[in-house]
Amino acid sequence: MHRNAFCNLYVPGADEHYLAHIIRNHADFVPELDLVLERNAQVIGNIMYTKAKLVDENGNEKTILTFGPVAIDPAFQRQGFGKQLMEVSMKRAAELGYDTIVILGDPGNYVERGFKSCQKFNVWAADNTQPTAMIVKVLKPNALDGRKWTYHESPAMSYDKEDATRFDTTFPAKAKGYQASQEAFYILSHSVLKS
Repeated sequence: MHRNAFCNLYVPGADEHYLAHIIRNHADFVPELDLVLERNAQVIGNIMYTKAKLVDENGNEKTILTFGPVAIDPAFQRQGFGKQLMEVSMKRAAELGYDTIVILGDPGNYVERGFKSCQKFNVWAADNTQPTAMIVKVLKPNALDGRKWTYHESPAMSYDKEDATRFDTTFPAKAKGYQASQEAFYILSHSVLKS
């Protein structure tokens, strides 16, 4: 499902199915937030979370969450199922005691779920930039208090592209191709905010 959901969306082919495969064995994976959505006994969606951290200027660390991949079977996309998965999972995350989620994603897909620009929370990437795609959702009021925070993604999200390519060969062949969403993703993922 992950492979089908992301094939040719951001790059020719897809690696998200490999990421979903490897993060489940990582210490930062949060199994309580690995949720699937079924319809007529068919799995049509999945969201997965890993722990990440924010570090303030004094070196104080705060454990937070990130999610991804969020996958919806292509036959069920644009019908609100991804929103349902996000809403249920974020409510559960708050119940588990987490107060902040930081993701790298298209803001247009997430602002309706309460995500805001990293600038509004003084959250920075490790390279001291504020990427346009880095967005923040606070699950509890005043979870971030205005201090400068640096976001550190879990190592679970890093993988070897060659390993992903080898993993992909274990599936039936799929045509890799270009579509406009790949250029939009490239622009968004390489842009930063300026104050």
